[in-house]
Amino acid sequence: MLYDQITDYFQQRYDEAPSLIVQAPGRVNLIGEHTDYNDGFVLPMAIDRAVWIALRPRADRRVQVYSPTFGENLSFSLDHLRQNEEVKEGWGEYLKGVAWAMQEAGHELRGWEGIVVGDVPIGAGLSSSAALELATARAFAALSGILWDAPQMALLGQRAENQWVGVNCGIMDQMISATGQPGHALLIDCRSLESESVPLPSGNTVVVLDTATRRGLVGSAYNERRAQCEAAAHFFGVPALRDVSLEQFAAQAEELDEVTRRRARHIITENERTLHAAEAMRRQDAEMLGHLMDESHRSLRDDFEVSSPELNTMVDLARQHEGCYGARMTGAGFGGCAVALLRAENAPTFASRVIRQYEEATGLMPTVYLCQAAEGASIIVQSDKM
Repeated sequence: MLYDQITDYFQQRYDEAPSLIVQAPGRVNLIGEHTDYNDGFVLPMAIDRAVWIALRPRADRRVQVYSPTFGENLSFSLDHLRQNEEVKEGWGEYLKGVAWAMQEAGHELRGWEGIVVGDVPIGAGLSSSAALELATARAFAALSGILWDAPQMALLGQRAENQWVGVNCGIMDQMISATGQPGHALLIDCRSLESESVPLPSGNTVVVLDTATRRGLVGSAYNERRAQCEAAAHFFGVPALRDVSLEQFAAQAEELDEVTRRRARHIITENERTLHAAEAMRRQDAEMLGHLMDESHRSLRDDFEVSSPELNTMVDLARQHEGCYGARMTGAGFGGCAVALLRAENAPTFASRVIRQYEEATGLMPTVYLCQAAEGASIIVQSDKM
């Protein structure tokens, strides 16, 4: 358990118990992929894998952190924040980026020292970066006496990733890490940041299928896809593709070049699928939710072209098994994880068979996670000494 692990590390390093322990979860997106930066709708859930920070306050304005996960130390001054150009996506840059974003927003931060650990797989499309950002924001806010406003802190986490780290991500990952609720997914309107808790269909399990392939968002085609979507929105004369109806798209689609047309079609139909998926979950209709997940994967594979051979193999294998309602790639794509909706009673057999079949098909050893919907960024321990 991460609580025991992080308290042991802290005790060994500082010879006392931590003054504050916070956590923020990773996430899996059930449906609504690449819609977030198009001001659309997403339906993620926070998962029971998270980043934890244990700390104690310092008298100065320095932050000193050790990560057993990476075996590295980090030290920086809140008064002299500088980017490390050699490792812009290094774990320490996410902490510095959050500190920068919070201070740019007018928050006065206190220094601290502590330990960072996590069990969100890195680079798997489960948003380990947002978990780190929101755990850092939760730590700074609690230590510095800042009122916790989850959507606003999610926006600051996004700003850190966009402007400090250099990944042009949307708001979904930070929002679900900040606001997740046990037993529920969250339908998020990425324009207004309004959200609605939607119950998971009872008797079912969400299964995350890690293909053992990785991608780096900065070096991937992510930013290219975003630019293509912005070009399509400009063509239709709207702020974002969220504002284009299926009827408007059908009437004008032939005027677009083929690639831009396919990119736009994915976003417009994916928004529709996401809203229908939320409706299905309110009705506890697992079959319809699974069908929509299947359609989403086909669209991501063929129209948006962000899947991979390994992801396609994993999804195909998952769909073949009894009790699987549907499956799709999840996350930005180009590697990482798929997600499946499964009858809970079939989960153990499903996991062992898919692992064996995927290894036989690809030569790669996958990891399967049976996930529960978890709480968003939260304080675990807070001492009166703070």
